[in-house]
Amino acid sequence: MLLVKLTNGQPDQFPYSVGQFRRDNPQTSFPKQIPNTILRRYAVYEVTELDKPAYDPLVQTLVRGTPTREVIRLKTEADCTDPETNEVNTDEVGQPLYGNEWEVAYTATNKPQADAEAAVRNRRDTLLAETDWMALSDITMSSDVTTYRQALRDIPAQAGFPFSVTWPTKPE
Repeated sequence: MLLVKLTNGQPDQFPYSVGQFRRDNPQTSFPKQIPNTILRRYAVYEVTELDKPAYDPLVQTLVRGTPTREVIRLKTEADCTDPETNEVNTDEVGQPLYGNEWEVAYTATNKPQADAEAAVRNRRDTLLAETDWMALSDITMSSDVTTYRQALRDIPAQAGFPFSVTWPTKPE
């Protein structure tokens, strides 16, 4: 379970654990399973992880962001109208209306160029090594395997290298 501890309504400690919560409150006895209602009294909230984006672990890293409160919807004129004066606070119209839940999103970021190039070349070298036995002098290599091995050698010359690589399909 991912938790966030708030200070003045803003994320202060994340990720925060139940063990850390117990250590921060040594004079208080809590049940074995601490319900969210108790955690909230201490400004500690469970965090829901949003879906992780598709990414290529060879050349990208998945980065967890800072927790934010869920946005239920954007405020309407009705939400921003004073019930006594019927005046609309136009500055508030269109602003987020937050719920009580906290969410964290992930983003995929590219690894440094040199690291990405090294990772792609290592993968390419591994794939080449898997077919090295077919290049022995007593074996006749098929044209499909020859084409495959050449395509692997040509990967660094691809236009999107190293972040957008089209890997050749290994022949049967």
